[in-house]
Amino acid sequence: MKKLCFILLLLFTGFCFFPGSSMAAKSGGEFNFIAPYGGDLSSLDPHKTNRTQDYIVILNIHRSLYKWSADAGKPVLALADSVKVSQDRLTYTYALKQNVKFHNGRNMTADDIIWSYQRILTPATASPGVRSIRIIKGADDFESGKATAIQGLKKLDDYTLEITLKNPVEPGFSLYPPEIAILPKEEVEKRGDSFGVDPVGCGPFKFVNWVKGSEVVLEKFAGYYEAGKPYLDKVVYKIMPEAASRDIAFKVKELDATTVGSVNYPEYKGTPAIAKNMIEVAELWTRVVCFNVDYGPFKNKKVRQALNYAINTKLINKKLLKGKAVDPVGYLPPSSPAFGTDSKGYEYNPERAKQLLKEAGYPDGFTFECLGTDNGTWGVKAIEALIPMLKKVGVKVVPVRMEGAAMSARAKSGDFQALIWSLDSGPDPLSALSRWESVNERVSGNYSGYNSAAFDNYLALARVETDDSKKMDLLKKADQTFIEDAPVWFYNYNKAVLAYHPWVHGLQPVAVELMYQDLSSVWVDENSPRK
Repeated sequence: MKKLCFILLLLFTGFCFFPGSSMAAKSGGEFNFIAPYGGDLSSLDPHKTNRTQDYIVILNIHRSLYKWSADAGKPVLALADSVKVSQDRLTYTYALKQNVKFHNGRNMTADDIIWSYQRILTPATASPGVRSIRIIKGADDFESGKATAIQGLKKLDDYTLEITLKNPVEPGFSLYPPEIAILPKEEVEKRGDSFGVDPVGCGPFKFVNWVKGSEVVLEKFAGYYEAGKPYLDKVVYKIMPEAASRDIAFKVKELDATTVGSVNYPEYKGTPAIAKNMIEVAELWTRVVCFNVDYGPFKNKKVRQALNYAINTKLINKKLLKGKAVDPVGYLPPSSPAFGTDSKGYEYNPERAKQLLKEAGYPDGFTFECLGTDNGTWGVKAIEALIPMLKKVGVKVVPVRMEGAAMSARAKSGDFQALIWSLDSGPDPLSALSRWESVNERVSGNYSGYNSAAFDNYLALARVETDDSKKMDLLKKADQTFIEDAPVWFYNYNKAVLAYHPWVHGLQPVAVELMYQDLSSVWVDENSPRK
């Protein structure tokens, strides 16, 4: 069975290596993990943040209707025991679990799901989850204020929920992410803005405290709905954006597991004692520089194409990232079912770049600012690597270093010329590409402000297409349109690596984001220094 799961995961992610254990899981102990991306967390309110850094912690405090399964390579039911699907694939009737409790002791019911989805769609919430909820019939009318309820959500009784979709899509891909978590209305309303720093969820761990810039502490929730879980008594997320600090903390055993960046990857890979306890996954994340298409030069497609031709992307991935990356073709990665196998992307061609800049009216180039965090993989260091390449075609890029939460705010408001980020590009290609639909504003993830009628049309056709092969063809055309319009510089697809100590068991090869570890199944043995 393990061999079968490995083969399925290998086909899905492109490649992955992960540990197995025949030992029986044991309860107790503390697990010291990390929140490694771009400085401090910004919020633990899942509906009000768009940051991976926050989601790493959020997914163990909260739960969504579905959850990602590394074994299955797709979303599976989390808060429901079963679901019945209508013949037209539009109506899903969920038999909700009757033993799901929020951390305040109250049982979760269908009302909580309906309220949570309404909150996400409410414009004042400014939630990045709106594009996921828009698959539900009537969501647009509720979002625009034309309706006071979402037509496609119907409570049949406290533990039976009917969801009717606008189009025959698989809802799990939209309703599993951390930002679609189900929250207790009374706790959100009682806490107001402070809910983001004192959250109440229904996940395996309860929030204890958050020391700004240092750590977030969670403890075991005895009322968690999965019998016998979680195994750990305590989880501590160390906020560590610096690779050097993580490296030292891991080697002196202050961390039980750590993400491995490009700086340390060759050393860890070459050290047998560490290499045997590493997980490698081709993640469904794409690193890009988003061009603000409302800013002067970037309004012109030829300028955006020129910058893609001017940058030697393969060289940057090889030298700067030391091979810990997959060279890009378009937005969708090779592990996506809609990956364009015939697409070649942008080759390094500075002469072609110069010609395009001349045709666009910028023969002498121009100057622009690019925002980035301290992240060693997709932060300011990557922007600095572009400087000599763009200089050759007359373009000057000025890196602007920012803390992650501050940059997120600038991205949402459109107050930038360009910025570098890592964005989800799977597992569902329709959902991934919908980020760039013109209907999505920057607050919902369309940071470039991309607007293409042709692109939108391909997605609209894909939503109503019931033949999977034809649907994938439409999505390939959408991705090719996105490549041609070049609202981003295509940097790489992430190769994620996690190293752990031998006393740690249960970590999974999560292709959607390796740091999205569901710690309900993780445990430590008696060799742990914190057991």
